[in-house]
Amino acid sequence: MSVQSETSAPTPTPDGSVTPKPKRSMSRTQKILFFATGWLIVLMPFLFWWNTWFGRHLSDQQLTEYLHDAKKPRHIQHALVQMGERMGRQDKAGRPAPDPAARQWYPDLIRLASDPVDEVRNTDAWVMGLDTSGSGFHEMLLKMLSDPSPMVRGNAALSLVRFGDATGRPQIVALLQPAQISSPADGRVVDSDRPGTAVHHGGLLAKIAPSGSSAPVEIRSPIPGRIRSVSQPGANVTAGSEVAVVDPGTEQVWEALRALYLVGQIDDLAAIRPYERDLPDISNDVRLQAEATEKAIHDRSANE
Repeated sequence: MSVQSETSAPTPTPDGSVTPKPKRSMSRTQKILFFATGWLIVLMPFLFWWNTWFGRHLSDQQLTEYLHDAKKPRHIQHALVQMGERMGRQDKAGRPAPDPAARQWYPDLIRLASDPVDEVRNTDAWVMGLDTSGSGFHEMLLKMLSDPSPMVRGNAALSLVRFGDATGRPQIVALLQPAQISSPADGRVVDSDRPGTAVHHGGLLAKIAPSGSSAPVEIRSPIPGRIRSVSQPGANVTAGSEVAVVDPGTEQVWEALRALYLVGQIDDLAAIRPYERDLPDISNDVRLQAEATEKAIHDRSANE
């Protein structure tokens, strides 16, 4: 027969009933560890968000440091967004009134136009369009029309419209058209996303295993938008053949239509009219802007 130890035996009461043993409570150290762990679970996502949120205010010193932080492109983008806020200010009458203090960083904007990271050049092209009095901005934006990234070319063209320059009109029209992505080599598709999926700039579309190579090649989207079509796993592709088609995102289309409202020509109507259709994937705002843009082009053509 087994004998219960004193530490585990229940305590009898005068009436013969048994009182359950009280549960053991956490020690002070355990409580501290428990609350510290819970606090870290809440704190870590906040710190990540705080360090990556472009709306966080930067001091002048931080802005200078971030603009030169080549190891962290997101720091450069953060600083550029802050520059955009300063340069895009308006007076009480709604007229442009860029912060004069921001001019000390204008040479950095010229320098960053040749940054190796697409996202940095893209943001930089947008920022330079916010102050048409910036020395060298107009000339640099014209050079950026030849950038290898379609997004950078498009943003440079949109910014040039603010200068009253329609040189980038073909690049603006291209923003309305789907991106056709080709395979860089012969091979077989081993993974891909689904048609209809939203994708951001640089988002992964598919992976291809090139012939004679074990390392798959990643196919990424050159624009933000929605996947219209993409080769499915198992499909064989050849170098230069179409792998995916991505329709441009709503914001990109909206900005292009607004610019063509000012500089568009009759030849651009073929690219504009598809957005006048009453379809689920075209927002009402975009449809109305497309109609207004076509009308503006007709009126301008008649006056000319």
